[in-house]
Order: sequence, then C-alpha cells, then structure tokens
Amino acid sequence: MTKRQNERERKEYKPCSPAREGALETERLILRRWTADDAEDLYRFAKDPAVGPVAGWKPHQSAAESLWVIENVFSRPEAYAICLKEDDDEVGVRAGSAIGAAELRLKEHTDMTERDDECELGYWLGKPFWGRGIMPEAAGELLCRAFCDLGMEKVWCGYYDGNTKSKRVQEKLGFRYGWTTEGLDVPQMGEKRTGHVNFLTKDRWEWLRMRDAAEAVRRERSVSEYVTCGEVSAAILSASGRIYTGICVDTASTLGICAERNAIFNMLTNGEQTVRKVLAILPDKKSGAPCGACRELLVQLMPKSYKDIEIMMDLDEDRVLTLGELTPEWWIRT
Repeated sequence: MTKRQNERERKEYKPCSPAREGALETERLILRRWTADDAEDLYRFAKDPAVGPVAGWKPHQSAAESLWVIENVFSRPEAYAICLKEDDDEVGVRAGSAIGAAELRLKEHTDMTERDDECELGYWLGKPFWGRGIMPEAAGELLCRAFCDLGMEKVWCGYYDGNTKSKRVQEKLGFRYGWTTEGLDVPQMGEKRTGHVNFLTKDRWEWLRMRDAAEAVRRERSVSEYVTCGEVSAAILSASGRIYTGICVDTASTLGICAERNAIFNMLTNGEQTVRKVLAILPDKKSGAPCGACRELLVQLMPKSYKDIEIMMDLDEDRVLTLGELTPEWWIRT
C-alpha cells in the first residue's frame, strides 16, 4: 500500500465548512453553483459512456446539450459542480473546473420523499477521478449541508443494480438499507432495472461524526516511563452541535484521567457546558459506557437534565442508552 493510499484509508474527522457565497469547501474540493461557462467541462466528462448509463442517463452528445442540462437541471437550489482546488496536470484539469456533480434534491425534485425535512442525495464523477475518494469527500460535505444548514432529518440515496461504485460511496457514508424495487422504469434509458434505496438519519450521522472525531485522536503511546495515553478516546456532542474530543491519560499514581472527562474539560475550556451525546472508543475499538467517575461528573455538570444525555453503547447495532437509564438514582437528592 502506498503512502497516499494509506492516508486515504485512515479515518479522519473534519468539521463542516459553512456555506460561503453559495459554495462549500473540503480539503481538496470546492462545491459551487453551475454556470454556463461550465458547459465544455461538463460535456468532457458526461459524454463518457462509463459515467451516465450506470446512473440512468445517456451520455451527452454535445456541449450544447450539456449547457441545456446546466440551465434546466443543474439550476435547482442545491445542485453543485464538484471542482478541484488545485490543477491536475495528469488529467489536464485546471483548478475550479467542474469534474462531476452532486445535489441535494428537495421534495419537489425527488420521488423518495414528500417531507420538507427529508431530501435525496444524487451524484456522479468523471471517470479519471474514480478511486481517489473524491466522491465520499464531496457527498460528505453535502450531508453537512443537509443536516446543519437545511434542517434535514433524513437523507435518501439510491443506485441501480450493478452500480457498485455508488453503492460503496453510500456504505462509506454510513447509509442504511431502505428498500429494493424490481422492474423500475428508467425513462432516459428506455428500460427497466432493479433499484436500491438507502437512507441516513441526522441522529446516525451525528454518531458517525463523533466516532470519526474520537478515532482521529486515538493514538495509543508511551509518553514516559510513568505515563501512557490514547488507549481510549472519546467524543462528546454539545448543545451547539460542536464535537469535543479527549483521550485517556494513565499514570503511575492517581493523576490520570478518562477520555470522557478529558473531552468534557475540552468543552468547558471552549465555553460550553451542555452535553447531548457521549461516545467512547475502548481498547477493543468498540464503543461502551463511561466509568462511574465520568458518569458522576456528567451528573454534577447537568444535575437537572443529565438523564437525557445519550450514551452510545454499540455503534454497529445502533444501541443507545440515556444516562438516566445507566444512572437512574443519584446520591444527591435534587
């Protein structure tokens, strides 16, 4: 495995970037509104027969057709051109040029939902950029847009049988299976296919981001002959929606601290004091309950509302308990 591949495989946590003049930004990408000037770039990648048909649309036949799509399809409110921040000399693409498309289709433009607080995620990418992790990066930023800016509670996403790349993107993003439809009409291709629909809730998205944030700081190591750290890491979600992390520190005496309390102190240092969710990554890399000392701190921090704090017990099984269920009675009467 090359260094570049290894870096792509390593899970990282990146905060959502706020919308800036209609654009979204990630480490490598700019997601911006389409313009008429993008027609030639769109045609370059949309004419490839490997791109459109698997997603249910025919390859573009001319730049004029691409311009029509920009003006009549990509003009919708949450449609974005995916652009690189830097030139790609190998492919011959300049920074800021469109290399793919991603969209949050609101209820007026999808048949997957009729709710105002749900939408559909759609995307495609030029073939030269497949296998670089670009689409999960772009789609992940659109999920931030959906849940943080647009107030969505659920995002749907589908793919046709055989579109294994789209399926894999959805798996990486944490989508769960919704349903399968046989004999689905694909009007642009004039045929019928089997379609699969998946979904991601805001609640699960928050837990997944907390997991990524905790894993990003979990580096078990020896600091000295007396101190080790990082065997356990934790993330807490505050009332503002910010995620704070911490790692455990173990010492030769009682000077150490749990990861959960470290994350709480991080939150307090940054001026917040209300916890919504707690997730810890244990030595076996699974999630589990905080120790008694951490629970006690949470109770003392929020004595009137601590019972509502959610604790992730098993992320794979979506098993969540409240602190009230873990600590039904407190030794101080309130």
